[in-house]
Amino acid sequence: MRFDAVPMPERVGERPRDVRGYPVPAITPWRGGEPQFALTDHERSANCALERLCSVCGGFMAQGPVWRVVGAAESAAIGAALAEGRPYRNLAPTMEGPGHRACMLYAAMVCPYLARPNARRRAAAHGGVDGLTAAAVRGAVRGGAGAVVGFGDYEFAVTESRVLFRFLDPVEFLPHESADEQLPALRAELASRGGL
Repeated sequence: MRFDAVPMPERVGERPRDVRGYPVPAITPWRGGEPQFALTDHERSANCALERLCSVCGGFMAQGPVWRVVGAAESAAIGAALAEGRPYRNLAPTMEGPGHRACMLYAAMVCPYLARPNARRRAAAHGGVDGLTAAAVRGAVRGGAGAVVGFGDYEFAVTESRVLFRFLDPVEFLPHESADEQLPALRAELASRGGL
């Protein structure tokens, strides 16, 4: 599905765009007038964590559940825990911040890397030299099914070089092989929120 055919949350529509028309997430750094989609800006990410702002649209997130898009390994772990009635908490921190439900459904569908299991990264994130970014090296395949997951809350730590997140208590699990499968959920969410 083309990104311009995906219904866009109103707040995402207010974001700056790249030359192709893609909205630029709130945590994305800019260099030379170009957004660096594979990277996360430390200051922007820290501000989102501290002020409880959506990492996609930059808007305030009220108390209550937050969402994020997860890859194959975490999707499988969450799915297994939920199926077995076990609690799930990601013990390994991630640099991926939370967002509104509609924003994360939209991001899952529009981001070329998140949308398809055979997608490959065009650029590396922070060189991919440690456990947090090892999967974010140039050419890495997303692989497997992903998911948009709602969590009861999140924790974060702001260090000198990173903002790290842990997510607590899954409240919604929306797995997908291809993110196009999230279209009905995105449409319903936008309709229920009046566009968000």
